[in-house]
Amino acid sequence: MAKKGKIEKPKREVTKRQLSRWQQQKRRERIILSAGVFIIVVVLGIIGGGWYFSQHKPLQQTVIRVNDAEFNMDYYVKMLKLYGGDEPGYYMYGLADEVVTVIERNELIRQEAMELGFSVSDEEVDKELKSFDPPISKDYRDVVRTEMLISKLRDEYFEQRVSQFAKQRHIMAMLLESVSQAAEVRARLESGEDFGELAGELSLETLTKANNGDLGWHSEEVLAELPITPILGEYGFSADIGVLSHPIYDETVIKGVGYWLIEVLEREEETEKARVQAMLLGSEEWAWKVKNELEAGGNFATLAKELSQHYATKEAGGEFDWLPPGTMSPAFDEFVFNCEVGTLSEPIRDDTVATTKGYWLLKVLDEDDNREISDEDRDLLLGMALNEWVTSLWDDPENEIDDSYLDDEKKAWAINRAIEG
Repeated sequence: MAKKGKIEKPKREVTKRQLSRWQQQKRRERIILSAGVFIIVVVLGIIGGGWYFSQHKPLQQTVIRVNDAEFNMDYYVKMLKLYGGDEPGYYMYGLADEVVTVIERNELIRQEAMELGFSVSDEEVDKELKSFDPPISKDYRDVVRTEMLISKLRDEYFEQRVSQFAKQRHIMAMLLESVSQAAEVRARLESGEDFGELAGELSLETLTKANNGDLGWHSEEVLAELPITPILGEYGFSADIGVLSHPIYDETVIKGVGYWLIEVLEREEETEKARVQAMLLGSEEWAWKVKNELEAGGNFATLAKELSQHYATKEAGGEFDWLPPGTMSPAFDEFVFNCEVGTLSEPIRDDTVATTKGYWLLKVLDEDDNREISDEDRDLLLGMALNEWVTSLWDDPENEIDDSYLDDEKKAWAINRAIEG
């Protein structure tokens, strides 16, 4: 028998019409696929474009110029984060302008230091950054560089420009609360009592009390800058040697004592709370005068608004809300929770509060035309010289500074970025 040959299936002929339909279908699929890709690209572009225009681009915008140096928004945000730390948003708003000033000041110092031949290399800065525990981010290298520059300028530039010797005077001082007390103490000193002993006992200013009235030797420039009172500078180099001053009034000095006048309006025995009117005065003498005026018919609220140094209740006429024990000082509570309701107190001394105004007694013991300046005073003078130098950079018309781009809206945006991290 002959083998049957393999029967081949007849080839399917594709008609032109079928080929055309198939090609149309493929084309349609490609169009749909391309359209899908296009839509995805468009969507991503919209999202990316929104991010670019709302987040990335603003960070690259120059916001501060100091001569030829430019600082963008990203730099400003990082400085806000550095100085604001973990503080709440309202604190950051208070820092916004201050950080602008710091950036401008630091750049002015860097540029002027370069002119004077002083600089700090990147290697020095990196070493300093690593010395902190934990190390500081390189984002803040400019801040560290400025501090290193200031230290170098102080030690190598200003050190040579601040004299080691100056005309100085040796001064004794004490602060008293009233003109009558100052007059009484002056009489005691005139009769031979020791200035140092009385100052250590009675002075109401911390430094003079701690040092028994002895402020030591200082130049006129240093006296004017001591954080006690400008009166020291004014009097210290105009008074005669060895002459005790008359009481000198000081309106702004802060002393660690005050006197309360208190009237209890109501008291609840169950809750142990009291509603009171009170005013804080700067001297016992003045407190007695006000008490006499009240007893003669004066209005408590009116006098409190005018005279009280308790600023939290001053505008309310001295009226406190319901107070539980322990809210105020022991001296305050002792009267409020033990007196009869409606009783006006005598002046109550309180050593836990601070008030202004007082009277100085001063005496210049000696003078030296060319005395060596102490290390503490030279530190102060070096700091003053440095501050004056920085101020001169701000005032120099050749320094061009522009931060006008940073309006309130831009600062608010930067603060939100800094808070979000």
